[in-house]
Amino acid sequence: MSLLEEEGLQLREVQRLEGHTDRVWGLAWNPATGTAAAMLASCGGDKTVRIWQQRSPSSTSFDCKAVLEETHTRTVRSCAWSPSGKKLATASFDATTAILEQNGDDFDCVSTLEGHENEVKSVSWNASGSLLATCSRDKCVWIWEVLPGDEFDCVSVLQGHTQDVKMVQWHPTVDVLFSCSYDNTIKVWAEDGDSDDWRCVQTLGESNSGHSSTVWALAFNNTGDKMVTCSDDLTIKVWGVDISRLQSGDDNASWRHLCTLSGYHERTIFSVHWSREGIIATGAADDSICLFVESEDHSVDGPSYKLLFKKEKAHDMDINSVRWSPVENRVLASASDDGTIKIWKLDSIR
Repeated sequence: MSLLEEEGLQLREVQRLEGHTDRVWGLAWNPATGTAAAMLASCGGDKTVRIWQQRSPSSTSFDCKAVLEETHTRTVRSCAWSPSGKKLATASFDATTAILEQNGDDFDCVSTLEGHENEVKSVSWNASGSLLATCSRDKCVWIWEVLPGDEFDCVSVLQGHTQDVKMVQWHPTVDVLFSCSYDNTIKVWAEDGDSDDWRCVQTLGESNSGHSSTVWALAFNNTGDKMVTCSDDLTIKVWGVDISRLQSGDDNASWRHLCTLSGYHERTIFSVHWSREGIIATGAADDSICLFVESEDHSVDGPSYKLLFKKEKAHDMDINSVRWSPVENRVLASASDDGTIKIWKLDSIR
């Protein structure tokens, strides 16, 4: 049965996680928990990173296992686990990115990456964990090679955006990097096979059905043939690519606009994430979370998406991040300016 056919879905609040003393900016589920209890990292304006762990794989309760207070001197804007789940990268307004490694119940800072001129906004690992990307208000995107012994070597500084870069995200299966910015564009970066340098291979802007205001976030579906973006222009856009061409290393495998979703949020959409089973979640400054799924009735124009559920007043203030659990289907975490994180479960009203 498809999600659309299920009667009466609800987004049920399972738990509210409290502890941050300022707005919560970022969330990251550890991808490698396997059969173990799920682990979630959060970061915020209180300069801390918090690690939350499920009490047991069958439990719905999370406890705060660690508070990392010494790593940064200003707001921690973004966090991301390495694919192995052993390291956590944190990006801060103090212009550094820290690499933390779990050591028993503690987390040790094993490396600090410096180079950006000012606030680092986002950090992302590639699928193999061999590359790390960071971006900043300095308009630059940096690509770092992960070397043995917790060394990180900057291999490229990408200067294409004309404004603050809000987010970087690697493609889930190919070493192609995506960045989105206050300049209203999404840029696609790939390595030039001849020179080993990185270059912008595509810019998705207003002229090719892109956004008309700041692009805050982007995410990919499970197979990597579609991308979703969200913006200050109050729209959500879905893009598609010929995945076989992209995976064969064809630089001409360009992304094209498939559809635009509008009229669902009343204020800036800050976060978007795509679940393994194809549900798009968005979080916005109107304090609400929306869930979308691909519509069954395909038109000649390509796929369309419809609203599955809208949770009004999901938080008391702006929602900065929404993240689906990689371990458990239909479990969503959200983070807000209200200082809380909420764990939600999408289930049927029985």
